[in-house]
Amino acid sequence: MLTSRQRADLRAAANKLPAIFQVGKNGIEENLLKQVDDALEARELIKLRILDTADVTPKETANELAAATGADVVQVVGRVIVLWRKSEEKR
Repeated sequence: MLTSRQRADLRAAANKLPAIFQVGKNGIEENLLKQVDDALEARELIKLRILDTADVTPKETANELAAATGADVVQVVGRVIVLWRKSEEKR
């Protein structure tokens, strides 16, 4: 669980990041989960975009991705999600 100060610092760091994944009309698939998990391990902080054609809500998607990958939801703004997870390799 992140403190409000940690969450604020991560939000500031995420401002300059591009969205590296897009969730489309198929929603969350196994392939997307694997890619998000790998990206979190490599980068720790990632940004995803929910396309307008997706049938899922951004908040719902963020919570589902966080639960499946063990990540924390840093923020959901509009159709953009920011996730963070401490890397096992970088410890």
